[in-house]
Amino acid sequence: MRKTFRIKKPEEFQMVFNKHHSVANKYFIVYQLHKPGQKHFRLGLSVSKKIGKAHDRVWVKRRIRQSLLELKPLIPNELDLLVIARPAIAHQDQHFVKQQIVHVLKLANVLASDA
Repeated sequence: MRKTFRIKKPEEFQMVFNKHHSVANKYFIVYQLHKPGQKHFRLGLSVSKKIGKAHDRVWVKRRIRQSLLELKPLIPNELDLLVIARPAIAHQDQHFVKQQIVHVLKLANVLASDA
């Protein structure tokens, strides 16, 4: 996923937290912020040390990014998304991570229910 698709600055993270709509399941919390006129959706990731050591956290981030990259055509361009991984997602395989991402995005009404 390109860097232009990422939310990196603390001010941008804080803006999404302050003006957010959030949903959660057992594995992820997703905050979303509508930004009309934006050319593509942007993604911010937060994976805490509760997940495990650094290589475990990087592993989870890669799985989340890959899942969202595969779902990119189904995600509206006007969104900023923050995905917070919960400790239960540690050591799960790629297919399971994508399933749970799809589930939480459907709960957030980001994806159509038949995706």
